[in-house]
Amino acid sequence: MPGDKLKKEIIINLLYAEVFSHPLKKEEIENYSPHKTTSKDLEQAFDELVNGNVIKSKDDYYYVFEEGEKINKRLKGNDSADKMMPKAKKIARFIHKFPFVEGVGISGSLSKGVLHDDADFDFFIITKPNRLWVARTLLILYKKVFLLNSRKFFCVNYFIDTDNLEIEEKNRFTAMEIATLIPASGEIMQLFYSENEWIESYLCHQYDGEENITSLRKPILSKLITGSLKGKFGEWMDDKFMRMTFNRWQKKFGTFDSKKFDLTMKTRKYVSKHHPSDFQNKILVKHEELITAFKKEHIDELEKQNVSL
Repeated sequence: MPGDKLKKEIIINLLYAEVFSHPLKKEEIENYSPHKTTSKDLEQAFDELVNGNVIKSKDDYYYVFEEGEKINKRLKGNDSADKMMPKAKKIARFIHKFPFVEGVGISGSLSKGVLHDDADFDFFIITKPNRLWVARTLLILYKKVFLLNSRKFFCVNYFIDTDNLEIEEKNRFTAMEIATLIPASGEIMQLFYSENEWIESYLCHQYDGEENITSLRKPILSKLITGSLKGKFGEWMDDKFMRMTFNRWQKKFGTFDSKKFDLTMKTRKYVSKHHPSDFQNKILVKHEELITAFKKEHIDELEKQNVSL
């Protein structure tokens, strides 16, 4: 691959990480590239960008703006994530035991190997068709009753069903979330990745299938609830829970315009997304702003290295 394209990908990925003030290692940047390249080309690209003062490097980390405390903050976040990952995986397996849950993945910052003090445990959940809203309601009830509505270790804000595994929003943000998603429980997670191979136009797919993810045996209570909600009655309950949730969200987030509401509070039979902070859009907008600012600041250096952002 021509050096200018490789340099562009390095910069774009560093600028995306900069949205989170998150310096990257060389191997991480290589993993995030949608193209394979030789070690020699990669080393040359990094050396030319650093020597040309286009990007910065310290202690094997790369970044584009001033370092400040970013490296120390990342190291602290890495240490916290390592300590808390076993707990997150245990909770994921617990979530999988709920009725109609087919698979659970760990998402958010923890899936990137970082956990700061204000971060939650985010879980991505796959359910059986026509029972997504039953599964979601049971999990939310558990959180409200037994966890006193705390989301610190139990943030369940994204659900899809097994008949609709392909993520509809296709952009760098969702590609990164899928590529870094940690499969925690359920064989369906392997199929989920194969249904979202579109992410490879943005970055490499990090999941290599080496983890042996098996489905857990459901407890008796879960089986009883599942059995009682078969057929038309179960479908009626699922529809009812969806309508109840949709009406509540409309009242609570009535100031959102229709486009923002549909994106952040997506309510379909096959998907539920509760992202009122509009995090996805904020990240994508911030990334574009950083690209624009970076181009202005480094216009001469970029021209010398024949890099067009």
